[in-house]
Amino acid sequence: MKRRGVWVALTSLAAGLFTVLASVPASAAVACSVDYTVNDWGGGFTGNVKITNSGDAWTSWTLGFAFAGNQRVSQGWSATWSQSGANVTATSLSWNGALGNGQSTNIGFNGTYSGTNAKPAAFTVNGVTCNGGGTPTNQAPTVSLTSPTAGQTYTAPATVNLAANAADSDGTVAKVDFYNGTTLLGTDTSSPYTFAWSNVAAGSYSLTAKATDNAGAATTSSPVGITVTGTAASTIVVSPTSLVVPEGGTATYSVKLSKAPTSSVTVATARASGGDTDLTVQSGASLTFTTSNWNTAQTVTLAAAEDTDTTAGTATFNSTASGWTTGSLAATEVDNDGGGGNSDYIARFTTMYNKLHDPANGYFSPEGVPYHSVETLMVEAPDQGHETTSEAFSYFLWLEAVYGQVTGTWSRFNDAWATMERYIIPSSTDQPTNSFYNPSKPATYAGEWDAINQYPSQLDSGVSVGVDPIANELQTAYGTRDVYGMHWLLDVDNTYGYGRCGDGTTKPAYINTYQRGPEESVFETVPQPSCDTFKHGGPNGYLDLFTKDTSYAKQWKYTDAPDADARAVQAAYWALTWATAQGKASQISATVAKAAKMGDYLRYAMYDKYFKKQGCTSTSCAAGTGKDSASYLLSWYYAWGGANDTSAGWAWRIGASHNHSGYQNPLAAWALSNVDALKPKGSTAVADWTTSLTRQIEFYRWLQSSEGAIAGGATNSWQGHYAAPPSGTPTFYGMAYDWQPVYHDPPSNQWFGFQAWSMERVAEYYYATGNATAKAVLDKWVAWASANTTVSSAGVIRMPSTLRWTGQPDTWNAASPGSNASLHVSIADYTNDVGVAGAYAKVLMYYAAKSGDTAAKNLAKSLLDGIWANNQDSKGVSVPETKADYNRLDDPIYIPSGWTGKMPNGDTINSSSTFISIRSWYRNDPDWPKVQAYLNGTASAPSFNYHRFWAQVDVAIALAEYGRLFP
Repeated sequence: MKRRGVWVALTSLAAGLFTVLASVPASAAVACSVDYTVNDWGGGFTGNVKITNSGDAWTSWTLGFAFAGNQRVSQGWSATWSQSGANVTATSLSWNGALGNGQSTNIGFNGTYSGTNAKPAAFTVNGVTCNGGGTPTNQAPTVSLTSPTAGQTYTAPATVNLAANAADSDGTVAKVDFYNGTTLLGTDTSSPYTFAWSNVAAGSYSLTAKATDNAGAATTSSPVGITVTGTAASTIVVSPTSLVVPEGGTATYSVKLSKAPTSSVTVATARASGGDTDLTVQSGASLTFTTSNWNTAQTVTLAAAEDTDTTAGTATFNSTASGWTTGSLAATEVDNDGGGGNSDYIARFTTMYNKLHDPANGYFSPEGVPYHSVETLMVEAPDQGHETTSEAFSYFLWLEAVYGQVTGTWSRFNDAWATMERYIIPSSTDQPTNSFYNPSKPATYAGEWDAINQYPSQLDSGVSVGVDPIANELQTAYGTRDVYGMHWLLDVDNTYGYGRCGDGTTKPAYINTYQRGPEESVFETVPQPSCDTFKHGGPNGYLDLFTKDTSYAKQWKYTDAPDADARAVQAAYWALTWATAQGKASQISATVAKAAKMGDYLRYAMYDKYFKKQGCTSTSCAAGTGKDSASYLLSWYYAWGGANDTSAGWAWRIGASHNHSGYQNPLAAWALSNVDALKPKGSTAVADWTTSLTRQIEFYRWLQSSEGAIAGGATNSWQGHYAAPPSGTPTFYGMAYDWQPVYHDPPSNQWFGFQAWSMERVAEYYYATGNATAKAVLDKWVAWASANTTVSSAGVIRMPSTLRWTGQPDTWNAASPGSNASLHVSIADYTNDVGVAGAYAKVLMYYAAKSGDTAAKNLAKSLLDGIWANNQDSKGVSVPETKADYNRLDDPIYIPSGWTGKMPNGDTINSSSTFISIRSWYRNDPDWPKVQAYLNGTASAPSFNYHRFWAQVDVAIALAEYGRLFP
């Protein structure tokens, strides 16, 4: 599975002016308070101390206290620390000594102990006892809701079992109250803290636990959202509420009751008047529900008659019973007589489509956002399955485009784009200070580094950056400085608890993970909010984990994954092509125009990270002044951000210097430069995409190995900080060859899926245009891939999985390309991954449809038939996956010594943190016990049958397209 690495140069400006306080007269009265908290892991601890001046101003301060046990300070920060016996002193530094009345400063230390770790009884500042001369300030308890889990779904009338963990470091927990919003549900005064909330009606609920300690201090947990479906009323529940039925075939849905009846109920299902008579109830027209099986779903099967008309008919089917509210389903016939294609494969598509849209299968959130996977315990590119990516949204669009092709109904394609626009394209409110962006000074330089412990990276305004050449033309075209692109990662259920711009509750929530160089695997990331308000993390939020500066400002920041935006354009192209053939192009014209707009902004992916000229090999290389900073390829990301404070007056944008073969999309480049409805408004956009199309095809040609597979890519910033590449490194238009561009853990181009994804786009471009160079690349690639793929007579698939690379390509010469005789690929192992097989089948079928290659067509068919014969399940298609890499879920994550902070749920972030310690909520996942046993060494690596959204859609699309291409 791929992983995206993102390193954004987060510009930060001083939030205000430093004020030098006047010296305090000798008679000044000292008054103070000290808050002392610890994070204790047994034998070691971190002490966090907040000193507040509640009297006259200080120019400096000295804190004193005595440990009650044998604690020792081993390391301290933000003060000069010393210890003599049990007595500890901490003296202010030059920058935090001056505190006026009401002002505070935070200092801290790491310590060791044995036995007990009691808190100091008293604190002094400048010799005066703080906190009224007595006991330290009472510390509030900690609390987290452990049940239910975020996004959990129930059926009304439901019983929801609530449970919480609560503790108090300096006392006891008196009680835990459970709330739905502001409504108290129940209270528990002893551990384990639980409450059973019964007879819950249908609706969406936000649940919290509030812990109160023996001194009256209280803490409320992060909210957990759940959904209760159905109704407490007497209702017949059908699921899903819409269905596609292939002509000449069948499709099924479920029926049950919303609550227990007093006696048996017979439910009759029939087509409503006015519907297409070709659609009928084949079975399940009469179902009986008793007082014991009322909540068990029973099946209704619909059939669509085989006929010769070319209309995709529709009908409503009502399920009725006396005294019960009717349940209705909208059915659409998928016609196979009007160019729809091979009915067997179209029927398989409808089966997949129905499973994807069945709410019981869990592919979509209550907001209609596609999850990365049905399963929640998923660590690969996203670090949790119910996050989602711009990748998933682009596949959602593609799925609905194909639905439009087979049914002639285009409202769902438009609705999918609207959902994408609402939730993963930042609105004007989400990017509030773009009006201050200066294209002449797009961002401040910060280098990328191979080792994570080289972070935070120093912001350096002394390194020249180039001019952004497209910002002004985009503003002219669209009347705004806002960027129209998808951010790559969403916390759909707000599992972390950041909410939208720090509000803690709104979902989905924009988040980010990777930001610390090519060696940062997903197991070493620190998730952070895209809008950092300093509410969580450390004193500077999460910013000072990534960049080093003199001061930090609250800010917003987003990162675009160009392959996803290009795939959205690709889907729009096919939607336009198919709707035009149906005479329905006007129905999607507004959506297609938005795809063209997205393609306009996607050009930021063509530019060097800091808009430096191509061929850069040092930080002193020339800054770009126009299009000379463009590679005209689709890089790994582009990013933009700015101040939260609209009066602060700054914003920034960057491209990326690293270009991966797996991200290119010549079909999108061709559509944006040749299809009138998709041509962007930017004055130089069509010219840029024309150049990009040629450059991308050249890129594939340059990276093609002797065997036929496509190697990694190229960079304009060696090691991410414009270092000089090793002598003899081949180049492509000045960029240095890199077999593993962007990230190294795991190597970015070892996954065969990147080959299938990328070559599928080349095959679509070849299918649409007949381009001879694209065909030449495909001829070689298809021969290599096919020679290393087998499908047994029983349909068992064996295709490449992990690739190994040796040698390097010839330096590119467009007039006379080299043969790349020294660039080689070998196959380390093989797979039957269903998603990759679906994408791979599409490469073969588009290539075969244009070239007439029968062997490629037959292999595509064998792949699809093999999946259908062996890998179907109730939710879609899947294969068992053994996750040996989950032994890294308790790996340490790098946090600089002395840095400490908190996740929204209270998990501590410090130099002792691990992947799981800052995601403690994962321990409540139903699949966690399998992982824990593996980590404990008492079980082998766990195996899961994952249902990734993109993989299901790749298979579904491949089935429909095989049916269309080979009727």
